[in-house]
Amino acid sequence: MGESIQGKTALITGAAKRIGRVTALALAAEGVNVIVHYDHSAADAVELSRELTNAGVRSWTLQADFSTPKGYETLIARALQEAEHVDILINNASIFPQDTLESLDFTEVTENLRVNAWAPFTLCRAFADQVGQGKIVNMLDSRICGYDWAHVGYVLSKHMLHVLTRMMALEFAPSITVNSVAPGLILPPPGKDMRYLERLTETVPLKRHGTPQDIADAIVYLVKSAFLTGEVIFVDGGRHLWEYVGGPHPH
Repeated sequence: MGESIQGKTALITGAAKRIGRVTALALAAEGVNVIVHYDHSAADAVELSRELTNAGVRSWTLQADFSTPKGYETLIARALQEAEHVDILINNASIFPQDTLESLDFTEVTENLRVNAWAPFTLCRAFADQVGQGKIVNMLDSRICGYDWAHVGYVLSKHMLHVLTRMMALEFAPSITVNSVAPGLILPPPGKDMRYLERLTETVPLKRHGTPQDIADAIVYLVKSAFLTGEVIFVDGGRHLWEYVGGPHPH
């Protein structure tokens, strides 16, 4: 069953859409208040906040652009001003630009690292400094066991966040747990349709793709656990097992 998290407050980055939205609703079903962070999706954030309120929990929206330091360096303090206490941090926001080993340049590397690794790390560090206890879950990717030949800068940033997650789990113990979820085929990237996923199900041992609810369930499990830290839950139908030995995937 795990610990009760009813009455806790969670800050979810990139919460307005996709996996972040489903995670917010899953936490609300457990009685968790939710701070909905968004960048450009203001209307979606407001609509989600309304749904959360209707579900019987408190909700707030906070805008922050993670492409600039001001966006992520102040977010924990702003969240504490709005909600008074923050008990759970879910680092879900990320970018997913296309690039290859041939096309990747240093600007693209730094942008991926800034949004996908440095911003979550900064938020975790601020959470440790300003909150001091609670639960952190970072969103990784099942390809941390291998590579992504069509999104090289992205997968580099997720590898970095994986290492930071393990280091922070040790550094922030015993008052803060730091865990992660590594999704596989869950949703098509923006601009792609479900046929994109169906075409790739042959790369999954279970021969199907997952759903955002699968990810949300894993996150809820981690924030309710009292005795897990430094862990990665692969929610990918076993795909990461092939990542150890596989080469370039179709893209």
